[in-house]
Amino acid sequence: MLLRQSALITSLLFLLLASCGESPKKENNKVQENIANTDSLAQAPVDSLKVEEEKEPFKLTEENAIDFFFNYAKTLKKNRVKITTTMGSFTVELYDNVPYHKANFIYLAKQHYFDSTQFHRVVKDFIIQGGNSDDKRTAKKRGKIGRYLLPPDAKKGHKHYRGTISMPSSERDNPHKLASPYEFFIVVTNPGSYHLDGSYTPFGRVVEGMGVVDAINNVPVGDGDWPWQNIYILKTEVL
Repeated sequence: MLLRQSALITSLLFLLLASCGESPKKENNKVQENIANTDSLAQAPVDSLKVEEEKEPFKLTEENAIDFFFNYAKTLKKNRVKITTTMGSFTVELYDNVPYHKANFIYLAKQHYFDSTQFHRVVKDFIIQGGNSDDKRTAKKRGKIGRYLLPPDAKKGHKHYRGTISMPSSERDNPHKLASPYEFFIVVTNPGSYHLDGSYTPFGRVVEGMGVVDAINNVPVGDGDWPWQNIYILKTEVL
């Protein structure tokens, strides 16, 4: 009887030790598996970030500008831009039937390109011209946005009345008078400067603050029609 009890106890102890010896291996395998899964999940965002870093930033070029602004114009629901300068603010309303030039102006405004540029050319009783600067920041902004020109669109019935905002042609060899997209001029001549019609593209008009435009046109200027005192565009807001 004692021998049977002793054998039974021995068998139970052996089974208990055997089962205890197996569980750490199983738990260890589960822990290692969980660590491996966690590492693989953590690695995925890092890889995706590397892919994003390798993408080049979008730039406008002579090849893609027209298609870009054609599509961009379709998304626009606003057509007024408020221009705040160191001499006050005025608002321009852009023409819907001059889509490339309208889209270009709104795009540059939203990119904050015009901020910190100047009215760098003032011709008494004729125009004020803005969008350029001798500041290096302006050149850097142009470099980031891209190098491109816009075709003239001067046959939509718009004339260079007083208050018209229009786009000058590029200073480069430019027989077709392609527009320089980073600059604009506003006519102050009363009733207008109609000799510009057909050569430049009117793409809007001043609807508020023409007195500020006149005040800018009356500042003293030096060589090259550059104002003696810099007149900065502080910000442009799409309304």
